[in-house]
Amino acid sequence: MKILVINCGSSTIKYQLFNMDNQEVLCSGLVEKIGEPTGRITHKKFPDTDKATKTVEEMRFPSHAEGMRKVVDVMMNGDTAVISDISEIQGIGHRVVHGGSYFKPMIVTPEVIQNLRQVIPLAPLHNPAHLLGIEVAQELFPNAKHVVVFDTAFHQTMPDYVYMYPLPYDIYTKYAVRKYGAHGTSHKYVAKRAAELLGKPLTQCNLITCHIGSGSSITAIKEGRCLDTSMGLTPLDGLMMGTRCGSIDPACVGFLVRNAGMSVDDVDTMMTKKSGLLGICGVNDLRDVHAHIADGDEKAKLALNMMTYRIRHYIGAYLAQLGHIDALVFTAGVGENDEIVRRETLKGLEPFGFVLDQKVNDIRPGEHALISAPESKIKIYVIRTNEELEIAKETLALVE
Repeated sequence: MKILVINCGSSTIKYQLFNMDNQEVLCSGLVEKIGEPTGRITHKKFPDTDKATKTVEEMRFPSHAEGMRKVVDVMMNGDTAVISDISEIQGIGHRVVHGGSYFKPMIVTPEVIQNLRQVIPLAPLHNPAHLLGIEVAQELFPNAKHVVVFDTAFHQTMPDYVYMYPLPYDIYTKYAVRKYGAHGTSHKYVAKRAAELLGKPLTQCNLITCHIGSGSSITAIKEGRCLDTSMGLTPLDGLMMGTRCGSIDPACVGFLVRNAGMSVDDVDTMMTKKSGLLGICGVNDLRDVHAHIADGDEKAKLALNMMTYRIRHYIGAYLAQLGHIDALVFTAGVGENDEIVRRETLKGLEPFGFVLDQKVNDIRPGEHALISAPESKIKIYVIRTNEELEIAKETLALVE
């Protein structure tokens, strides 16, 4: 069975087509700069060999509809084709950041769509684009079953004393204000891979998984289930990120409204889009941060120190909650590829059982790498996440 996985951003469409009979990737790609004067589609076709055929085409995509139509075109026509008819695709899995009260994957229905609209305030950067992608895909693939897979789902095993906020209880019952978490699909995938590498059932593993990218979160996993995670009601909470501030004193909002002439919306925009690395040193890409540090930029160094301090803070907190852990896992764009962030994060944690192999850490890993030294009491892994494959598996289960 062929399953198409779609991840729509505000100006992008990421996609992968799987043959789930053998979990083979048939093609993958990215449509970017939707709504801008010039856009681009990058498409990779995977033949029987390990080497992909990559094509890049620049053209304008006025909306997500044109972007999705182009995806269908490249999958069906010419040298980039991997299917002969859209009917070959029987299931489409859609990544959705926030599911609200939905705690497991769902077949898309009008009721599901309506409920996702209602939780847009909980993920304003993500859910509107996800909904656009679902609606366009339903139009282009009317006979396929559409499934939504939520980033919040994996975290719903948190106990009530973890996910509840110390606010008046009726704030929870009336408005569902609580911790939901995010990146759950990624945390779930790398947790399962870590268990395989450890040679233990996931249900016997205690793990700390660090999804570090432009958006970042850390999860404490006890016996294979989420105990706690750093993101909260929305994906703004927790770690310092590319443009998001992460956890701050909530009184900052009222203080800025009363004293800086800012509205609540102004503060929300600032915390979401103008803070984090960008707010401290003017750039939000870690590659640029490292380049600025090399040029002697003290604000860039401060930004890196702030970021790694907060990651270390959560590792320590979750180690205390779990009692012991089998492995610490780094994943996502920064976690997988930035040896400096990993090294700076683990600095000073040797007494707690984390000993990094500096030479192995400096080598760019493949699918996974063990980067802890032989004497390390806790194994440290870099594991390449594969949210798309996890979404495809969840979609297949419902389609079947």
